[in-house]
Amino acid sequence: MTGGPGRTGRAGSQASAGDLLELVRSGRATTRGALQHATGLSRATVGQRLDRLFRAGWLREGAGGPVDSPLGGRPSITLEFDDAHAVVLSADLDTRHARAAVLTLTGEILAEHSGVLVIEDGPDAVLGELGRWFAELLEKAGHRTDEVCGIGLAVPGPVDTDTGRVVQPPIMPGWDGYDIRGRLARAFTEHSGAGPLPVLVDNDANLMAYGEQRTAYPDCSAFVLVKVSTGIGAGVVVDGSVYRGIDGGAGDLGHIRVPAGADALCRCGSYGCLAAVASGGAVARLLAEAGVPAASGSDVRDLLASGHPEAAALARDAGRQVGDVLATVVTLLNPGVLMIAGDLAGTPFLTGVRELLYQRALPRSTAHLDVVTSRLGERAGLVGAGAMVVEYLYAPERVEERLAALGV
Repeated sequence: MTGGPGRTGRAGSQASAGDLLELVRSGRATTRGALQHATGLSRATVGQRLDRLFRAGWLREGAGGPVDSPLGGRPSITLEFDDAHAVVLSADLDTRHARAAVLTLTGEILAEHSGVLVIEDGPDAVLGELGRWFAELLEKAGHRTDEVCGIGLAVPGPVDTDTGRVVQPPIMPGWDGYDIRGRLARAFTEHSGAGPLPVLVDNDANLMAYGEQRTAYPDCSAFVLVKVSTGIGAGVVVDGSVYRGIDGGAGDLGHIRVPAGADALCRCGSYGCLAAVASGGAVARLLAEAGVPAASGSDVRDLLASGHPEAAALARDAGRQVGDVLATVVTLLNPGVLMIAGDLAGTPFLTGVRELLYQRALPRSTAHLDVVTSRLGERAGLVGAGAMVVEYLYAPERVEERLAALGV
């Protein structure tokens, strides 16, 4: 559903207004002449299709570009995607807290809120509260409900993106198969009076990876993000699009079996999972057993930030366990960037990852690999969820549907 910058529109007489918008948004053609050249359409036809986009408020004219002809003449007027005509709502759920925001169509956060939301309270209560947050944030940002074009939600579980429902989520009891899209849309309407809106849902690691790759590494054709918090998951972006597998289950690193976890019971009910020995929750459990107050990955994050020596030692050990698994991931996918994010994404954990990764992976696989930490931090999921909505709504085929609905 999210598409990506590598997508190409149709050429010749088949190029639609949506295809022209895609060319402008991607920067591949930003003048009328360039659009004619890219599509083979006549000047009149390009003008007619652009006129629909102008009437919808989706395009604007920018400054004049350089004069290409050696004979001089008028500079070409550039075309720009007008990101001011609508806003997006996005939220990122973790096991015990959540973040929500209003964003522009280009990913700038206009208003933001974070607070306690316990995922074990169930989807009805959690999504109902998110609807209230969205309504309050929209008012805070100074935007009307009719300016919202869609809602994006990141959740800590595997998602069937065709239905927006989570599928057998290990750390989301009561959410399996639940109609997240419908409930969140209703909750926002209840608190704001808004009409029906599209709601898109994806896994949090997928959307964090999507947001980070688009923001900081747009030229990286193979990008992997590993989120280590209560659980462990990975998001993979290949050629600008999220790779999800056949049913949304790609990237579930936390449930790979590891020798060190043979006697460790995972929340999924199995023994030996990586998450049972190397997640933020696992480190918190080990700290609690040693008499250090810690109940979750966020508690471990706070201890690491304060320089707690035992937390640092355990985080480094956890990093080694994850690094051992990532050696296989890196050998298989050959990414250009491996990003570590989440509650444990600090120096001790990263040091442990690097120790085992470079020891176990083939030198050929790591020769051009950058191992980094998050650029967007806790906002990565919000930015990725917003981008997912924008890419879905402004895909060429959907642009045609939406323009027809607007009567332009």
